[in-house]
Amino acid sequence: MSAPGVLSFTQQGWEQVLAKVKWALVYLDAACAESLHWGCGSTRLLEAVGGPACHLREFEPAAVGGGAEQPKAVFVLSCLLKGRTVETLRDIICRSHFQYCVVVTAVNHAIHLTANHVPAAAAAELEGQPVFEQLEEKLCEWMGNMNYTAEVLHVPLLLAPVAPHLALTPAFASLFPLLPQDVHLLNSARPDKRRLGSLSEVDATALPPELLLQIRCLVSGLSSLCEHLGVREECFAVGSLSRIIAADLANYGPAKNRRKTATGRASVVFVDRTLDLTGAVGHHGDNLVEKIISVLPQLPGHTNDVMVNMVELTALQNEEKNQSMVAPGCLAQSNDPAARALWEALLSTKHKEAVMEVRRHLVEAASRENLPIKMSMGRATPGQLMSYIQLFKNNVKALVNHCGLLQLGLATVQTLKHLQTAKWDNFLAFERLLLQSIGESTMSVVLNQLLPMIKPLDQRTNDDYSPEELLILLIYIYSVSGEFTVDKNLGEAEEKVKKALAQVFCEESELSPLLQKITAPETSQSRSIFILSFSPSHPHLLEEETDAPMVGRTSLGHTHDSPLQTSIGRDSL
Repeated sequence: MSAPGVLSFTQQGWEQVLAKVKWALVYLDAACAESLHWGCGSTRLLEAVGGPACHLREFEPAAVGGGAEQPKAVFVLSCLLKGRTVETLRDIICRSHFQYCVVVTAVNHAIHLTANHVPAAAAAELEGQPVFEQLEEKLCEWMGNMNYTAEVLHVPLLLAPVAPHLALTPAFASLFPLLPQDVHLLNSARPDKRRLGSLSEVDATALPPELLLQIRCLVSGLSSLCEHLGVREECFAVGSLSRIIAADLANYGPAKNRRKTATGRASVVFVDRTLDLTGAVGHHGDNLVEKIISVLPQLPGHTNDVMVNMVELTALQNEEKNQSMVAPGCLAQSNDPAARALWEALLSTKHKEAVMEVRRHLVEAASRENLPIKMSMGRATPGQLMSYIQLFKNNVKALVNHCGLLQLGLATVQTLKHLQTAKWDNFLAFERLLLQSIGESTMSVVLNQLLPMIKPLDQRTNDDYSPEELLILLIYIYSVSGEFTVDKNLGEAEEKVKKALAQVFCEESELSPLLQKITAPETSQSRSIFILSFSPSHPHLLEEETDAPMVGRTSLGHTHDSPLQTSIGRDSL
């Protein structure tokens, strides 16, 4: 095992899982699958399972059960073993022929006690792990024989390590900072005398139980990470939700005991993502990975990986109908040291240097395989990179040896040739012009400059902005503007923008998933349009009169809901 870090923490957790999966049918939920994807790869899991046939299945209510020839199952889950999760477990097991079931949860037993409303004092006196033990009895009952074997254990599968010093928490992708309009939702469940005046007054006791439990699950995982690193942490926070999470980690019982014996020290800084909407929606143009993740289609079930079209390395024609016939490539190459080294280099280098680095790796790989490569100097172009990649096409051995590198190479080529990449420079130019205008002009002037860019579908070309891109520009405008004076001109300019946006939305032949999320009421899937309004009191947020959550794009191109709307609408307990 490597030195303590985010990668070794994840791999250590998966080693505990892999020790249980021999000859088993393995069910994973999306967050754990993503942790496996970046941490050690599905190949490592397949090797651990062994046997002539291996089945990995998504953990969902409609998942196929195990037949008579599959007596063992392992469920790897990122969530609490409660509510719908337990119902899904029961349904899968009852329609299977299992005799041995192992359930791995990323949430520790102490949080399960909290979820079951066991007081802290009573929990301290409990022996063993009663919640897990009761579930083990239920598993045997569902398998149809109390003499069958059942195990429930906790493994902290919190992270998806993208790089040695960068990790994601896919199970908490929907955890988003509180917004000003959330205060009245919190107040709706509080007596008049205890109503909150602003976000600064919100603490853990004011949060809905579902959201508080989600925070506790995150805190538990972070504490396990600190234990692995052997550090006692000092917590700092910027933002309302970050303050609550930092306080919860500081007061977390197991963390207090760990800090007494830890020899190392670490500072943990929590920052609300809403404090940098400018960075999230801006087009900086200096990082290739940012462009790859923004323009290529998302890998299903993943929060931060993309699908790379691999048809170019096959004998098929590169047509739309053939793209679904070949399994997509991706960015995570956990079992390929050379590809992983290239990936880590791409994360930390500027765009031009990154493209040159891709070319260098392709040239070196082709040379090692004695492929007839023609060297060329100067700027690396998509055509040049593709010509190098094509050299591997008819050489199966070379293709297998450098498959990870070729996936990253194709991701680079497809990004450089993508129409959205060409528009990236337009975004960047507009944003720079906007920064100049804001210093010299009023907000009404800036909005009037944006107005001609809002074009309905029948008037748009490939160079014009789509409705989703217009919202991104609006978020950028209000984020960089800071506080400004509201006057008659601003009101008129905002009304014009709202009317133009409403017309564009109504005339769209099909709204994107993000726009459907913004415009469709949560109680109905019918298409309708909300009137957009801009909050002068909090100008860096785009709000809706219906108090629906603001939806913004993160720096990696994903959307998130208000945490209150998300937790109240999710029956995860």
